[in-house]
Amino acid sequence: MWKFFHRLASPPHFYRLAATLIPWLMFPGLLLLAWGSYNGLFVAPPDYQQGDAYRIIYVHVPAAYLSMMAYMFMAIGGGIGLIWRMKLAHAVAAAAAPIGAAFTFLALATGSIWGRPMWGTWWEWGDPRLTSELILLFLYFGYMALRSSIDDIAKADKASAVLALVGVVNVVIVHYSVEWWSSLHQGQTILKKGGPAMDPEMLQPLLAMILGFTLIFGALLARRVRTEVLYRERRTRWVRKMVLAPEGGR
Repeated sequence: MWKFFHRLASPPHFYRLAATLIPWLMFPGLLLLAWGSYNGLFVAPPDYQQGDAYRIIYVHVPAAYLSMMAYMFMAIGGGIGLIWRMKLAHAVAAAAAPIGAAFTFLALATGSIWGRPMWGTWWEWGDPRLTSELILLFLYFGYMALRSSIDDIAKADKASAVLALVGVVNVVIVHYSVEWWSSLHQGQTILKKGGPAMDPEMLQPLLAMILGFTLIFGALLARRVRTEVLYRERRTRWVRKMVLAPEGGR
């Protein structure tokens, strides 16, 4: 098993493996998004309280979930890179940051759109979930700004990894903020004790959207890691050999 993980951490091996994985993640993800979008928007019944306005959850919930998951990828990658000095782990962390920032922005935007008819305002500073999610976006921006401000890649990896690990505290706050403090934000629905508090016709498209977005995230991350690996390994023999190959490599 350790031999497998050691090989997986090899930049040239992962570069080739990611090329194989991308279509297997992207196409099922797109199919799930298509099925989930159609059933969520046109087949699922209206909510008895929110009417059709609740349908934004089919984008908001996956985006919010991935905003936290991407940060955990970033923090875990940074931690592995610091402890075991795996360059690929730092590459994964660097690649996850802009994708996570995009999903965080999407979660904030869709949450704000939903909040206008439900709360009567686009933004409520007193809501802990909103505020902590906004801080998460700033952490992404800070991480990317820190990386770009340091020319030495090794130093940038170490500094940004420390920032990512410190920011995990905020991810925990985002997740549990609804339970810890009084909040306007809706509480747990899918992972609620006693089972999901949703009609199956609403729940099934939501689960499809969550899985579809997750697969798309995996494909985007794999593609970005490939680019990051090429940049970091641009002076190595295997990259030069691949570039000079008749078909330019994969």
